Amino acid sequence: MRLSDESNKTDRSGGSNETANRQRLRPSGGYRQLLSFQVATVIYDAIVAFCDRFVDKRSRTRDQMVQAARSGRQNIAEGSRAAATSSQTELRLVDVARASMDELLLDYEDFLRQHGKRQWGKDDPEARAVREVGKRRSDPTGPMNDPGAAPYSPWLKHPDPAVIANAVICLIHQANYLLDRQITALERQFIQEGGYCEQLAAARLEERRKQDRTDPTDRTENKRPACPLYGKAMVLRTARKGDKTGSQSWGCSGYPGCKGTRRSD
Repeated sequence: MRLSDESNKTDRSGGSNETANRQRLRPSGGYRQLLSFQVATVIYDAIVAFCDRFVDKRSRTRDQMVQAARSGRQNIAEGSRAAATSSQTELRLVDVARASMDELLLDYEDFLRQHGKRQWGKDDPEARAVREVGKRRSDPTGPMNDPGAAPYSPWLKHPDPAVIANAVICLIHQANYLLDRQITALERQFIQEGGYCEQLAAARLEERRKQDRTDPTDRTENKRPACPLYGKAMVLRTARKGDKTGSQSWGCSGYPGCKGTRRSD
């Protein structure tokens, strides 16, 4: 099976005794198979090596570049892990990874500009050669390629820092393309399904609606007393602490703006 960034694949198997239509937790944790994670790992390793060779160890920019690269990689992994319980959390973390990649892109563009080096154009032969490696890795009909940095060694181990910087810029564009696709798929999945937390909240709301319809201690809308202060419909509440724990009383539905009450009996 080829790798895909359209959705996270699981690296664990579910129990056979689970009923499919009752399963709440989604598969999660397959981030090592994601092309976005693999490219982000190559970028992270390349930036650590680049900073060791060409950036002053006392420079604040060095720390910022390494941390941004790490953030891009780690947030993809954390988002994949969060997929089991919350689609919203997964989407937020992948979006953070995307923002970290943009931060790195600016750092490398600044490096080239400040050192008077040329940035490769999109159609330059060097840029196309780097992109071609990425295409071969992501081609579902082709053979499995090395997911590590080896295919990019001619550029990432080059003695000229400008060549390395330009190659990393190409890799960042690849990662951004993959993350954009991933975010689009996650947005669609969140709208259609949500995750465990979102489904749990929806189930809780549905259960409360059922209780409102069937609980004999509750009243239908037209039988609820009106608030003595403002005339709004009242809600039956149960005391949870204090001397009156367990007792019920009517409270205004406009609370806390209105504190009108009535006894329930």
